[in-house]
Amino acid sequence: MFLLADSNMKGAFEGFFSREAFHRSIGCGPFRFVASEDLVVAAGDNDPGLFTRGHELLRPYQQSHQYALVVLDAAWEGSPGAERIWQKVSANLLESGWSQDRFHVVVIEPELETWIWQQNPHVATALGFDDVETLMADDLLARAWTAGQPKPSNPKETLETLLRKKRIPRSSAIYQKITSKVSVRQCRDASFLTMVEILRGWFPEVTP
Repeated sequence: MFLLADSNMKGAFEGFFSREAFHRSIGCGPFRFVASEDLVVAAGDNDPGLFTRGHELLRPYQQSHQYALVVLDAAWEGSPGAERIWQKVSANLLESGWSQDRFHVVVIEPELETWIWQQNPHVATALGFDDVETLMADDLLARAWTAGQPKPSNPKETLETLLRKKRIPRSSAIYQKITSKVSVRQCRDASFLTMVEILRGWFPEVTP
């Protein structure tokens, strides 16, 4: 079970976990994934709502799902910071009846778009560019993504600005399109790697 902050995050997770043999990309064992059953979005609440009542949203799934992964951004208005978010959501889940070995909270610093950005042709075309070269040559992106940086500064703002520039409406479909195709090996963000390690622990690789 994945409890996610918003529809864009849902698109990103659905895009990746709907791939054939997705488990091989992250080095874990196979597990059943059905988006309609295993993705829950804090609809209308987004990150702040998930922060305060994520445990309530997950309560109905304590019997139907063995594990729960809660994912939300660290950057939002009024955010107490990643560490406090992790502590409070985790404490609420424990108090609501989830045992510590059955859930984990992943806080993305600063936000989901950190996972999305990479110099990849699928990212380029999803953002309305012909190829990686024309994407990276864009003046706006060049200012936000300086040499040596793994990602642009202000990843969400940069993505939204480029979409407006290309007159492409921002939607969860863009996130789903990207994550259904890009390699995750290039994502070295700490929160993403934490999620991968959690899934590997819950679903170990099966050796012949």
